[in-house]
Amino acid sequence: IFHSLCKRRETAGTVLGTKINIPALLPQGPAKEWLDQRQATIRPWANFIDQRRFGKPRNFGELCKRLVRNVEYFQSNYVFVFLGLIVYCLITSPLLLIALAVFFGACYIIYLKTQQSQLVVFGRELSTAHQYGLAGGVSFPFFWLAGAGSAVFWVLGATLEVIGSHTAFHELESAETDECYIWRSH
Repeated sequence: IFHSLCKRRETAGTVLGTKINIPALLPQGPAKEWLDQRQATIRPWANFIDQRRFGKPRNFGELCKRLVRNVEYFQSNYVFVFLGLIVYCLITSPLLLIALAVFFGACYIIYLKTQQSQLVVFGRELSTAHQYGLAGGVSFPFFWLAGAGSAVFWVLGATLEVIGSHTAFHELESAETDECYIWRSH
């Protein structure tokens, strides 16, 4: 069954026939638009993980060509791999989840307070940027205790390893090569 699914031509934004949907809970704005654009340009996951398409590059020139073209071709897939590694890191670190809950809780409290009136500390009204800076300051000890710094470096290292390995060993097809040149010429 998997083999027949992999051979089937898939449209962009599908995972083995299932459409990826970004939750409607995300607020409208530049971040949602950017994620929608990434989702629209995602390559078929079956092509992305097809083991028959992996091989050692013959020389350094081919390695460089693969790195450049695979990053261009699979750019949106790599973004979702990065986001998946972030989610994995958060799920496996309960303290980090608590620190994020404290931060977003503080931001929500500030949001509720600013709906009623301006936040005043020591007789001075705080701007929105200062209020969110205060939320960050309150939650900083929780992030420090949770090891957020090491989590960030783990996510960056794991992302570079996974994406670097994929770009180096995933062989190019003529369709990918032609599409990259067509895309550059426009």
